[in-house]
Amino acid sequence: MNDDDMLQIRKDFEAAVNMSPRELEKWLDTKESRDVGWTRDGEDESIGHQSGRRIIQIKRARVEDLDEDDYVHMKKVIGYVHRHLAQGGPESGRETSRWRYSLMNWGHDPLK
Repeated sequence: MNDDDMLQIRKDFEAAVNMSPRELEKWLDTKESRDVGWTRDGEDESIGHQSGRRIIQIKRARVEDLDEDDYVHMKKVIGYVHRHLAQGGPESGRETSRWRYSLMNWGHDPLK
């Protein structure tokens, strides 16, 4: 991965993740956050919830401290957010929908 690739990933990540670390932390502490998403066998925390915690770490890190695994995760977040936004979500009840809650676990609030 070259410098141009990393710069583009950071730009795309910042565009996809529209929640601040503080907003995301507050959200991840809610029951609604913990009740959505897919959980691997033998684990108690959904993949999206795990991702949200990782996003907070990435957003708080200095650029020079980010490693290749961080960039891989940023690309995963970008892909997830784009795919789920393309689904469009429900026409009514969007504010309290599982679709919105799942996106928020990945750092994107579609109502912002």
